[in-house]
Amino acid sequence: MKLRISPSLALFAAAALAAVTACSPGSSSGGGGDPNVFEFWSFSGIDQQRDVDDYMRAHPEIRIELTEVGSTTETAQALTTALAGGKVPDLVLIQGDDLPKFVQQPQNFHDLREFGADEIKGDYLDWVMEQAVAQGGEIIGIPTDVGGLAVAYRKDLFAEAGLPTDREEVSQMWSTWDDFIEVGKRYKEATGKAFLDNVPTSVFFQAVNQVSQKYYDDAGNPIYDRNPEVKAAFDLALRAIEADISARISFGSDGWNAALPRGDFAVVSAPSWLLDQIRRYAPDTAGKWDVARIPGGAGNWGGSYLAIPARAQNPQAAWNYIREMQSPEHQLQHFLDVGALPTTPSVYDDPQLTGKRDEFFSGAPTGEIYTQALLGLKPFHMGPDTGTIGTEFLNALTNVEQGSGDPATAWDDAVRNIRTAIGA
Repeated sequence: MKLRISPSLALFAAAALAAVTACSPGSSSGGGGDPNVFEFWSFSGIDQQRDVDDYMRAHPEIRIELTEVGSTTETAQALTTALAGGKVPDLVLIQGDDLPKFVQQPQNFHDLREFGADEIKGDYLDWVMEQAVAQGGEIIGIPTDVGGLAVAYRKDLFAEAGLPTDREEVSQMWSTWDDFIEVGKRYKEATGKAFLDNVPTSVFFQAVNQVSQKYYDDAGNPIYDRNPEVKAAFDLALRAIEADISARISFGSDGWNAALPRGDFAVVSAPSWLLDQIRRYAPDTAGKWDVARIPGGAGNWGGSYLAIPARAQNPQAAWNYIREMQSPEHQLQHFLDVGALPTTPSVYDDPQLTGKRDEFFSGAPTGEIYTQALLGLKPFHMGPDTGTIGTEFLNALTNVEQGSGDPATAWDDAVRNIRTAIGA
């Protein structure tokens, strides 16, 4: 559902996999022969327990054994290991960037058409659903949410810096990413403090998701090393690092969580699901935040899918959960509860969504802001190594931002590491 990785996570992949294997998420009793019990693997930090509890309250005869495996990366690694011969769950949540490599191996999953996925696939955004369809037409997953983009900013800190605080004025002030960097310079000059949390995730990761083609062309060929749009996003990030406007705090880290209530940075690129994290880690800042449009006007960060492994013991119980909990009505309710943006466009005109105003964020019309950011997005092809490629670009930029990388060679360093990682 939500991207929950920091650039540094790739450095710990081997250790993480060992830890995940040691934890043996598939070692619980599972459903076994009981059709009313099924095992569910999720990544952590997104409160899947809320949905599970809601479902079990509505269906008291059902027991769901939820395991939060770890980060999105760790969960995908644990699933890969299980598919190779271990015990698989009945249901698994897969983050969008990790999905393509699983879609290439459809034999490892139930084709959800056998349960009736064809009947409901039209409920979801076409381009989101398309990412879960294998070459032979098999439907591997059902989307749970998307991460329409905006920027969360601290109104009080902007006022102290002499910057506009009205969300419309702020949106116009940084209509482009170069404008965004200039605003950061003004803030830093006025306050002496960091403007944003970090450049790799708040600038590069967002700008590179606004391109027409990303790491693969429309035919599925890797073009990460020669795509001028990707290179432009990378160079933009290097300019932002050179401007010295960042707190250099890795997104999602303990330091990032601790910095939120202190006001160690004034802005963060914020997909819809991130607003709930700000509420959770900085509860005393209610009313000090607002939400403005992302530079460039559109974008997406995150989005996940529910899938059923082929060797699941209780696939029908897992499908019943998917069909009910990912219906347009439940996705709308999930947005109202925690801000996760629905993948079901039929609810985008619902007054509950369009009229949603978040008082924690100064009454920002979050439903309107985030759906507009999503509807303006042009989808691009996602290849099997999209996640790995993106992580290496993020790692190279993080090294530069932290002072251990050379900006003059960062692009070549990233490309070389990508070729080593994916063999192409």
